Amino acid sequence: MKSRYDDPAFNAAGVATPLLGGPTFALRLRLMRLAWLVTWRCLAAWTPSPFHPWRNRLLRLFGAKLDPTAIVHGSTVIWWPGNLVMGRNASMGPGVICYNVAPVTLEALAIVSQRAHLCTGTHDIQQASFPLVARPIVLRRKAWVAAEAFVGPGTEVGEGAVLGARGVAVKALEPWTVYAGNPARAVASRRPGDT
Repeated sequence: MKSRYDDPAFNAAGVATPLLGGPTFALRLRLMRLAWLVTWRCLAAWTPSPFHPWRNRLLRLFGAKLDPTAIVHGSTVIWWPGNLVMGRNASMGPGVICYNVAPVTLEALAIVSQRAHLCTGTHDIQQASFPLVARPIVLRRKAWVAAEAFVGPGTEVGEGAVLGARGVAVKALEPWTVYAGNPARAVASRRPGDT
């Protein structure tokens, strides 16, 4: 019988090597995620827009910390609810990808528009084992990540900052500043609001 030491997906110490097809996550987490994915697809992904209280209940059941006014659309893909925090009136639009292997926090009134991608994970390309590196993402109050934009691991989107459509942010965005492009660069300022 083959052992994990004979499997090329594991290194000499028996540690998984994702580059060679080994698992990145422990079996327990993979099973929990399977339960989450089946639950979301069967009970939430097909629900119409006004059913956000129902979707919020399911997210909370799997560990998300959501204000009752938070909005998550059914077509949103959330990797693991236990790593999600959403404040008052924060929202994730249709088709958002939230790859939250590390915490993702949306403070009050933060918006992530349709098909944007919040990605907390990458890999260390300097190590032969290609290990996962996960760093949190924070969207401060009134921040807006526009349609199809990408926010990378460890990025903080400052209060009131805007990442324009299809922009790519891999480092901190200053408060009340509008960013665009790949890589994102400041293109304008934004007036603070009253709420």
